[in-house]
Amino acid sequence: MDQKPWLTVAEAGSEFTIELGGPWTVDFSFDLRNLISQVPDIKDKAVKINAASIKALDSMGTWFIYKITKPLVHQKLSFSITGFSMAQKVLLQKMSRYDVPHVARPTEESAIVRRLRALYSLHISVCSGYGRLLSFIGVVLERAFLTLLHPSRMRLTSLSVQIEKTGFNALFIVGMMTFLIGAVIVNQGAVQLRQFGAEIFAVDLLAVSMLREMAIILTAIMVAGRSGSAFTAEIGSMKVQEEVDAMQTMGLNPIDVLVLPRMMALIIAVPLLTFFADIMGLLGGALMAWNMLDISFAGFFSRLHEIITLNMVLVGLIKAPIFGAIIAINGCFEGLSVSGSSESVGINTTRSVVQSIFIIIVLDAIFAVFFTAIDFV
Repeated sequence: MDQKPWLTVAEAGSEFTIELGGPWTVDFSFDLRNLISQVPDIKDKAVKINAASIKALDSMGTWFIYKITKPLVHQKLSFSITGFSMAQKVLLQKMSRYDVPHVARPTEESAIVRRLRALYSLHISVCSGYGRLLSFIGVVLERAFLTLLHPSRMRLTSLSVQIEKTGFNALFIVGMMTFLIGAVIVNQGAVQLRQFGAEIFAVDLLAVSMLREMAIILTAIMVAGRSGSAFTAEIGSMKVQEEVDAMQTMGLNPIDVLVLPRMMALIIAVPLLTFFADIMGLLGGALMAWNMLDISFAGFFSRLHEIITLNMVLVGLIKAPIFGAIIAINGCFEGLSVSGSSESVGINTTRSVVQSIFIIIVLDAIFAVFFTAIDFV
């Protein structure tokens, strides 16, 4: 019987006696596991564990004995252990230190899952940001409508200053940019059309692309980077210095004081800049056509007169005030969203430019499809 571990349970009145014997070692761990499963659920009785018959005992055997005593301790039952040496009793007491609950380690996410999770978080953040922007647009339009009902509320001094900053001061950079782009369009168009002997159609290419798309897109992008970022930085700095809070304390609405003059300024300035960009782009193309294709200025503008329609000019000019309003509202929105640190000013300024350019391109694509669908060419 002592060749294998054994365990007996005897009940006498109000006392349970558990006899242990044989080798309680790691070699018999499977048998020991089966033995301790035979110990009944003991309640409200004293327990006596007799280990005198154990022939060999190691840490594995001690661990299984500890598993027998563990429920007794939890139920606060009286129990005693006999037949243990002092060293074995100390080892049994130490077992409780290693009996820690198993905590499943979280499985490490794969790189794909992490990227998808980050993409989802970015998507939620972007959607939330555009939702707040739409709400802000609603507030601005409400205040603009009230201002139209009461024109005396419009701050004409601020409006004139903003028109000068965003419109007049931007003439040189917008004109130079579209002048060069117009020259490039004619240059590259002529190179390709020369293969078919149709260099003159480079003028048509310039007229359609510049008047319908390039002038307004280039102007809007330049205004977004130049004026939209300035709006965000100016209002953001005021937010950091608590000037906006002081303005509200004085009973002034920041939308009326800060947003509406800037929005109205761009609604006026961007169409004027777009018209100026149209002219400069055509002049740049005319100069390149004269230099590269030997087309005189008279011949160039005669061809323009044949192909240009009023609708072609209006396509760009119709989009201009809408783009201007979007740039101004988004720039002011990001400025008012500054959290209160200089770092936030820089982050929101960058976001303002990126969002404005993105919205402009999306709206331009929608307008292009819409105008084509209604045959507004």
